[in-house]
Amino acid sequence: MADITAAMVKELRERSGAGMMDCKKALAENNGDIEQSIDWLRAKGLASAGKKAGRTAAEGLVGVAVEGTKGVVVEVNSETDFVAKNEQFQNFVRDVTKLALDGNGDVEALKGQTMPSGKSVDEALTENIATIGENQNLRRAKMLSVDDGAVVAYVHNAAAPGMGKIGVLVALAGDAPADKLESLGKQIAMHIAAANPLALTGDDIDPAVIEREAAIAREKNADKIAGKPADIAEKILKGPVDKFRKESALLTQAVVFDGKTPVQDYVSAEAKAAGGSATIVDFVRFQLGEGIEKQQSDFAAEVAAASGVKQG
Repeated sequence: MADITAAMVKELRERSGAGMMDCKKALAENNGDIEQSIDWLRAKGLASAGKKAGRTAAEGLVGVAVEGTKGVVVEVNSETDFVAKNEQFQNFVRDVTKLALDGNGDVEALKGQTMPSGKSVDEALTENIATIGENQNLRRAKMLSVDDGAVVAYVHNAAAPGMGKIGVLVALAGDAPADKLESLGKQIAMHIAAANPLALTGDDIDPAVIEREAAIAREKNADKIAGKPADIAEKILKGPVDKFRKESALLTQAVVFDGKTPVQDYVSAEAKAAGGSATIVDFVRFQLGEGIEKQQSDFAAEVAAASGVKQG
């Protein structure tokens, strides 16, 4: 059996939202495996699906920019939040984001582009590291564009104009008035920032994610399907998986500001009322540091004291 450390309990607690002792038990039951422990907690009804995906684990800034019917979102990481408030760092993120409008989301190509200073992006980044004194990384970029319609950007927790901790782009195709497409795009971008959809439609969700949900549903409903014919068991398990698809896909999520109308239905109705049409064709949401492991803080000692596990 793996040693369960305070740092492991802390990570599982942050990612699952479950209680400290439940996290300790989950790790013990799953030989210290974090991913299996998350599934175990969810199957027991002790954790939610959304916690893991929304976890923020690094510092820096996400920048957004829109030009005509195309937009881009870029993430630049730093070691501390202090650097994100540095004017030199903010100017770098702003300039790089504007440059990214001329690319296609290829970070390596972006690093070779020329900054207003005449240096390449990569050279400017190296200079930043030397003068600011912290490691920094141009991590990722994504572009969206439409032929007819609008691409709308939104930044949540803005640290400066066009940059913050969450950056969202929404691509709307249609012939609704430009001001209506802009306002609709902003509303839906705010919804995306809050609801964190996994994909545009249920069919677009990663099959591995769906398989994982099916496994959790099977364990959660073990008593209901015990002894049932395979076709009946499949119908019982289909319900929660279909519910997950619906609640995790942007077009079928209920808009956060009324809690009942599917996002695409809301967009279509609003565009029609304005004398036109609008369809969401794509979106992107960057949350600062998602998926990057953060250094453990002294909070591990607090966890150890409360849960009776050793630190390590």
